[in-house]
This record gives sequence, C-alpha cells and structure tokens, in this order.
Amino acid sequence: MSDLIDSPQRYGAVSRALHWGMALMFLAQFASALAHWGLERGNALRDALWSYHTDLGFTLFLLVLLRGIWGLANLAKRPAHGGALGQAARLGHAVLYGLMILVPGVRILAAAGSDRGLSYLGFQVVPPRAAEVMWMQLPAEWHGEMGWLLLLVILGHIAMAVGYHRLIARDTTLARMA
Repeated sequence: MSDLIDSPQRYGAVSRALHWGMALMFLAQFASALAHWGLERGNALRDALWSYHTDLGFTLFLLVLLRGIWGLANLAKRPAHGGALGQAARLGHAVLYGLMILVPGVRILAAAGSDRGLSYLGFQVVPPRAAEVMWMQLPAEWHGEMGWLLLLVILGHIAMAVGYHRLIARDTTLARMA
C-alpha cells in the first residue's frame, strides 16, 4: 500500500501511472492536432487521428481533475522542491495544470452551450440547446492557440526534467517519477 502513495523520496505508483499515462495520451492528442492542422481535408490519416480528439480531450480533462485531487491529497508527502529552482518548478507546474484544465475546459463549455451538445464515448453528456449560447462559445475561439501554448509548456517541462535535472544537474528528480 505504501508504494501507491507519494513519499518524500519518490512519487507513488498512482502518481507515476497518472503522469506517464497522461503523457502518452497527450502525445496522441497532439498528434491528432498536428495532423488536423498539417494535413489536407479528406486525408485518411488526418481523419483517423482527428476522430478521437474530442473523446481523448475529455478523458484528459477528467484525468487532470483526478490527478489534481490526488496531488493535493498527497501534497505533504511529496518530494520537496526547495530554493529558487523549487519556486520556478511550482510556478511551471501551476501553469501546466492551469492550461491542462483551461484548454479542454473552454471546449467543454462551448459544447455545453452549443446546438450539438456534448457527447463522450457515444453517450450524450449535455443535450443540445435550441440555440447556441454565445458567451459560452467565445472562450473556445482560443482553444487551439492555448493548446499550442500547452505543448510549449510541456516541452519546457521535458527539457527541464531531462535536459537540466538528468543531464546537467545529474540529480534524482527524474528518477522520482520513473
């Protein structure tokens, strides 16, 4: 049981599974967005990758909420991040989590206020509205741009974990999540 929860020496199995599972899912999500952006309409690969974008985005949104709750429940037990670098890490993670909630959140809000509603894995979660609610649609106009910003923050996260912690500082930060 103690391996499931976080400790000051290492993140627990639940935190690690959520982290790496979501990393793979984000890879698939950005592959679908890149294909949608970079390939022509009617391209079979583009259509295949784009077909799961909404369901995967909603799944990631739910997992981010779960991971946030799990992280807060384990906050006192987690490995410490001290000094100025620790402050930067906390800020970077706050930006990362904020974008992981905001990017799908604005699309979910728009879908909830649309004449199509919101379906998830084939189930109607929010029924269609008779008329679209414009204020619910407006934030979603920035969904794509915020998504690319999220990708940049994720790449920065990877650069710090691998580039700085593993290759330059040669500390145990990356090993605590592996």
